[in-house]
Amino acid sequence: MSNWGNDQEQLLAEVSTSRAITLEPRKVKLTNRTGVEVSRSLPHRELRTIGAWCFVDYFGPTAEQDAMSVAAHPHTGLQTASWLFAGEVEHRDSLGSIQVIRPGELNLMTAGSGIAHSELSLNGSDSFHGVQLWIALPDNQRKQAPHFEHHSELPHVGIESNEIKVFAGELLGAKSPAAIYSQLLGAQIELVESLTLPIEPEFEYGVLVVSGEIEVEHIKVPIGSLRYLPAGKNELQLNGNGRLILLGGKPFTEKLVMWWNFIGRTHDEIVEMRNEWINRNNGFSEFQDRIGGFIPAPELPNLRLTARGNTK
Repeated sequence: MSNWGNDQEQLLAEVSTSRAITLEPRKVKLTNRTGVEVSRSLPHRELRTIGAWCFVDYFGPTAEQDAMSVAAHPHTGLQTASWLFAGEVEHRDSLGSIQVIRPGELNLMTAGSGIAHSELSLNGSDSFHGVQLWIALPDNQRKQAPHFEHHSELPHVGIESNEIKVFAGELLGAKSPAAIYSQLLGAQIELVESLTLPIEPEFEYGVLVVSGEIEVEHIKVPIGSLRYLPAGKNELQLNGNGRLILLGGKPFTEKLVMWWNFIGRTHDEIVEMRNEWINRNNGFSEFQDRIGGFIPAPELPNLRLTARGNTK
């Protein structure tokens, strides 16, 4: 997914929080081709990352048939993780990958030094609903060769009546096969009854409520909002009935320059990445899809981009 909203003003200050907080999302247009909006809860003016998770977009549910029609666009220095609750999306990229993702499956694209891709929702389902997540790659991995992986079978574990599917990292002995490059966790939880979940005290966590009525540590969290919990806890209390996404990770201490669809460390790197996309250099070769065209790079802001992070 492209960061179509280009709302970089949200990222221009250091952020600092050592307390639990509910991150209210802001509405961002998904593409310039449809009227669908997404709820973006990360990055946020209060918090930039949770572990290495640096981007959380929640979209739907919507019955619009062409809800996602995102033309070719670039990424560098990150991984994209696509996860659906309803609908189907076709992924195509400059490596030649063509993959349809369905609910409960994971598409994970490691952009590394550079990749281009497009995403198209497919007709035939009554609803389109899901999340797109970005993971910042650590400095020693961010220039690796790009690659794409799809996982249709992922580990799950049941606790009483609650079901947990792990799509990144490990939880309660269930370990995802997805390639990750920092200590983090991503899981979907179908909450039927109260759950006290053992968690890693070195991790900070975010709980994104997808459906139902759910309390996180006895605080009700609205659908589409992200409840942040700082590191230091060894268990997480969840109450209610519904679906949620649990994100966690060891705090990411590297400072990042996040601009449009690129993650770098300096202003000059971002300028170079933008020029490579304009000139279709690096891994940004053209490919065929059913959307056609590409998303042009926006103009750089009239200031020098600075690497920033969470100061906790």
